[in-house]
Amino acid sequence: MAKTKKLPRPKLTRAKIAEIYAALAKLDPAPRTELNYSNPYTLVVAVALSAQATDVGVNKATKDLFEVADTPEKMVALGEDKVRDYVKTIGLFRTKAKNVIKLSQMLIDDYGSQVPDNREDLMRLPGVGRKTANVVLNEAFRQPTMAVDTHIFRVSNRTGMAPGKDPLEVELNLLKVTPDEYALHAHHWLILHGRYTCVARKPKCNNCAIIDLCKFKDKTPPIDG
Repeated sequence: MAKTKKLPRPKLTRAKIAEIYAALAKLDPAPRTELNYSNPYTLVVAVALSAQATDVGVNKATKDLFEVADTPEKMVALGEDKVRDYVKTIGLFRTKAKNVIKLSQMLIDDYGSQVPDNREDLMRLPGVGRKTANVVLNEAFRQPTMAVDTHIFRVSNRTGMAPGKDPLEVELNLLKVTPDEYALHAHHWLILHGRYTCVARKPKCNNCAIIDLCKFKDKTPPIDG
């Protein structure tokens, strides 16, 4: 369990943060992960594979993989070498293939082939860290978690809604300031905003639904005319 720590103060009021969520919710009322999956197990595998890889790239690799192995038993029967062949287009594919087999075997041995619905047990699985566990809890079990990736980290700090020096600080700050009515979908809205609008090198401020609420000092200038 995360230790209690003094968090950086948000640069926005609770009311302004609620306005941000309302604006993002208007654009996409019910966002979901862009990773393709058919059950909690394939979701765990897909999210574990997505570390340092794009969702598009993972979906290409898992399309054929999940057709032949969509349960822990089928994945273990497939074997590490064949899993590796399916995911070889993804970064760190050797380590990831090994972890997929290990986590599948652990699910069989320790959890009756069922994906656990709590963070502690999920993080026991090889290749599953806090961010992956939070994605699974939110997407598969509809729990209001915050899976802080590079996009959420950037958006939270740029806007000033939930500053933090590391992903855990941002996660805890977001959980603290996010209104209950937006908690379930909050992390998807922030990921999508960071992935497509508040991008790393040159944010698309001219096409931003929350530009008037954002505290980012280096907003890209408006387009003339």
